[in-house]
Amino acid sequence: MRVSSITSRHGPSLACAHRAGSGPALVFLPGYMSDMEGSKALAVDARCAELGRACLRLDYSGCGASGGAFREGTLERWRDDVLDVIAAAAPEGPLVLIGSSMGGWLMLLVALAIPDRVSALVGIAAAPDFTHWGFSDAQKAGFARGEDLVEPSAYSDDPYVTTAAFWRSGEANRLLDAPIPIACPVRLLHGQADPDVPWSVSLRLAEALGSADVQTLLVKDGDHRLSRPQDIALLLRVIEDL
Repeated sequence: MRVSSITSRHGPSLACAHRAGSGPALVFLPGYMSDMEGSKALAVDARCAELGRACLRLDYSGCGASGGAFREGTLERWRDDVLDVIAAAAPEGPLVLIGSSMGGWLMLLVALAIPDRVSALVGIAAAPDFTHWGFSDAQKAGFARGEDLVEPSAYSDDPYVTTAAFWRSGEANRLLDAPIPIACPVRLLHGQADPDVPWSVSLRLAEALGSADVQTLLVKDGDHRLSRPQDIALLLRVIEDL
């Protein structure tokens, strides 16, 4: 595995870990305020190492080992970060995008940007359009006034920060209210005990996708992270099947 840093089109350096190998490169896209050292990302990388397959992990600007300030991140900027890392580290060949939570929204935007490169998608509690359905009317009114939102996080000691700029970027890139012209195979994993992203979002996404090869796998007792051993085993089986 080669760990490197590239310069994004927006300026900050982007940390990425690229494992050369055969077959489509598996590209893991973390969730909001997450990074490439999460358990699911590392499990995918470890399986690629076992099987000699290509894998690419990355940190968005302002996250993990990448440069930049988190508060400057927007959905569009992080989409561009993914595209820049792919162009630098895996410039040729097919890709399988694996997106966790917000990373599931990014995988859709990346697939729409480079459709000829993407051969399959795997969403893990994919959260497209969460700037629309994930906040109250009062919170959205605050964003519209330019106010940032700071809340306690259930997953980190650091507060959960959503900036008005990120919210505006998300609202400009909503996908679920129209057909999504993605034709590759798609697998959507979602826990029905997810307190953060309703599993109905994956059903809406499955309906909106243009592909005929879409499967939604619901884990009745699964939470948002789907990072228990049995959840990770399911994820790896789904990737193997693809």
